[in-house]
Amino acid sequence: MLNIWGVMLFIRLSWIVGQAGIGLSVLVIGMATVVTTITGLSTSAIATNGFVRGGGAYYLISRSLGPEFGGAIGLIFAFANAVAVAMYVVGFAETVVELLKENGTLMIDEMNDIRIIGAITVVILLGISIAGMEWEAKAQIVLLVILILAIGNFVIGTFIPLDSKKPKGFFGYNADIFMENFGPDFRQEETFFSVFAIFFPAATGILAGANISGDLADPQSAIPKGTLLAILITTLVYVGIAVSVGSCVVRDATGNVNDTFVNELTNCTTAACKLNYNFSSCHTQPGAECHYGLMNNFQVMSMVSGFAPLISAGIFSATLSSALASLVSAPKIFQALCKDSIYPGFQMFAKGYGKNNEPLRGYILTFLIALGFILIAELNVIAPIISNFFLASYALINFSVFHASLAKSPGWRPAFKYYNMWISLVGAILCCIVMFVINWWAALLTYVIVLGLYIYVTYKKPDVNWGSSTQALTYLNALQHSIRLAGVEDHVKNFRPQCLIMTGAPNARPALLHLVHAFTKNVGLMICGHVHMGPRRQAMKELSTDLAKYQRWLIKNKMKAFYAPVHAEDLRDGGQYLMQAAGLGRMRPNTLVVGFKKNWRQSDMRDVETYINLFHDAFDVQYGVVVIRLKEGLDISHLQGQAKHKFHHIFFPDSKSSSSPLNLADQRLLDASSQFQKKQGKSNIDVWWLFDDGGLTLLIPYLITTKKKWKDCKIRVFIGGKINRIDHDRRAMATLLSKFRIDFSDIMVLGDINTKPKKENIAAFEKMIEPFRLHEDDKEQEVADKMKEDEPWRITDNELELYKTKTYRQIRLNELLKEHSSTANIIVMSLPVARKGAVSSALYMAWLEVLSKDLPPILLVRGNHQSVLTFYS
Repeated sequence: MLNIWGVMLFIRLSWIVGQAGIGLSVLVIGMATVVTTITGLSTSAIATNGFVRGGGAYYLISRSLGPEFGGAIGLIFAFANAVAVAMYVVGFAETVVELLKENGTLMIDEMNDIRIIGAITVVILLGISIAGMEWEAKAQIVLLVILILAIGNFVIGTFIPLDSKKPKGFFGYNADIFMENFGPDFRQEETFFSVFAIFFPAATGILAGANISGDLADPQSAIPKGTLLAILITTLVYVGIAVSVGSCVVRDATGNVNDTFVNELTNCTTAACKLNYNFSSCHTQPGAECHYGLMNNFQVMSMVSGFAPLISAGIFSATLSSALASLVSAPKIFQALCKDSIYPGFQMFAKGYGKNNEPLRGYILTFLIALGFILIAELNVIAPIISNFFLASYALINFSVFHASLAKSPGWRPAFKYYNMWISLVGAILCCIVMFVINWWAALLTYVIVLGLYIYVTYKKPDVNWGSSTQALTYLNALQHSIRLAGVEDHVKNFRPQCLIMTGAPNARPALLHLVHAFTKNVGLMICGHVHMGPRRQAMKELSTDLAKYQRWLIKNKMKAFYAPVHAEDLRDGGQYLMQAAGLGRMRPNTLVVGFKKNWRQSDMRDVETYINLFHDAFDVQYGVVVIRLKEGLDISHLQGQAKHKFHHIFFPDSKSSSSPLNLADQRLLDASSQFQKKQGKSNIDVWWLFDDGGLTLLIPYLITTKKKWKDCKIRVFIGGKINRIDHDRRAMATLLSKFRIDFSDIMVLGDINTKPKKENIAAFEKMIEPFRLHEDDKEQEVADKMKEDEPWRITDNELELYKTKTYRQIRLNELLKEHSSTANIIVMSLPVARKGAVSSALYMAWLEVLSKDLPPILLVRGNHQSVLTFYS
């Protein structure tokens, strides 16, 4: 109550009644009360939903709406409280200056006196607040007693009209005066809303209880009771005083004893005339000045009261107690904000001193802000500024209750039941409207500041987790949209490559990740599959730690991807589990991406079998397959320790690092693994379209070129054709591409695609597969059969002869690739596929090896033969 009854009660309420009339004054008070009551209900709901710590409104909003809104409102609310100190102190100073003026002892002039007295006062208040809370709480009780006495003194005064006060416009309760003062009489360009703006800060103390939430014994029950009772009592008092002052004081009075009626004038109709006083000179004579009456004298209440000095004491106690409360709460809120380290620049204000952890640095800052505003020295200028900031905080408190109820978070269950999400929403909208009504440019400025701070925090992403309703709503939206999406049939126009990448630990194969990210980012789903093999218990432990670790790593590296670990006996099982179970509803992978198995000739051939079977499994479940090969390799996991050491060497050259510097191959591997993070410049993406797989081979390069780093790259398309109809083939392909609306810079038809490869290349191929051949013709039949059974991956002579043309084709394609595409940034080519069980693993790997060796990064792509491109709109 001390905070709500402030300076406005004694030195502006009578003036508001004069301007707006009794009727509209009650409406002004009513409107302010509606806004504060709704906010009071919302505050109570948040305050009873869990434990409230220090930081008041800031703590409530940030814990329910998250750091973005909380941070913005924390700064604004702390600032509003700092400016409020100035408003209360100026109200105090204004009264002191009035007293000096009556006794003719002004120091300089009115304005400067207010500044001087204000500055001295705020220094003293700073001293009291630094002395500590105990002192302040004791002072508050004394001030409350004085305030109540002052209000009582005024009420008693209205019943004892003295003749000496009549010339100043006070006649006691009178029906004529009531009628005359009932309607509005706006002057000096005041309007209903400008009067409302000046009154509104009188209703803004409602968060005083919540602001000291850290010092309350039982904030859960105290905040709702205290806040709502305070609003009720203070509103009744405001309305009562407005009506009584409007019923006994006229609007204008000269203060001159001689303005009584001598003769009966006919044209005098004001209420004062009927009581034998003629104040008409206030209107008729332009030079005449009236210093009394509701309109002209801010100190009407002390004039009316039984004992004027008591009203002055009331003003002093109201202003000083409110100023003190604001001076204490502003630093506390600011300290709570700084402790959460949302704005790194303000870290220094988080430090507290003494056993109560008092924010001394915050006090000094608040003091300086208040001092700056005291120098304005005009109450009617400061009040609307504060109204805006308080309203912004109230709007967000109301909105956070609505938001939390909307998000249906299981954690939102306030003990205070008398709130309603829709009423809170109406409250939030009301606050925003009132802001504009009070002062449109200040409202816009406040919005811009809140939005700016909101965007800053959203961009900075502070590392806090408060279980806010923003998180709850994000979950709810994702859930609802996923379910809605599941009911939608797939359509070829909406096809998206949704990739399951077998990365292992995501940071082990960065190149794979960045390249796939180039065509899935903001387009499709990307899941990083990681198969944990080995003993189950050990693997399960690793699974849970890895899940958090790598998902964080992906987010930190701005990868729009999910991490999906599974435990399995071998890679093939793991791959099957992932392909069948990864994803949710329509958000399921449809393309398997693997790195090329570079070391297949040194590995156990059983692993190679497993690797190739992954492809077949993928085709079985209708996936497309992409194999990515970099000539330097993909896996950098063995270097991660060394890479750290390498940097260690740069910074601490003298220290004895255990590992040697990287050898050349490793250095190249490290460089290659980051090549897709850079801007790609003007170069080519070469597409080798060898047969129609549904269009995935064309869609991927197109998607890559839509990204910022790749936008300067041109797509070149290569197709095989017959020498005598090259032009016809090129035209047909160009038509197809333009129908698909895919930009390309060139189409090359290769007529020599079916010629025999060079002898030395054939010889090199034969030398490569020599260790994997069965040579059954040179062996006994039984021995050969036995070997075939034990090592099914071996290449038989029969098979070699059967697939000779296919073998030659892979070797020939490699020659053509080297001839045409050796400078491309990336090559996308159709992946040769062998029927399951028809071609031995060794031969198939040899084909892939010979096709893709010594080339720029190459993607071997095979869609699942369902169309992914359409030219129908």
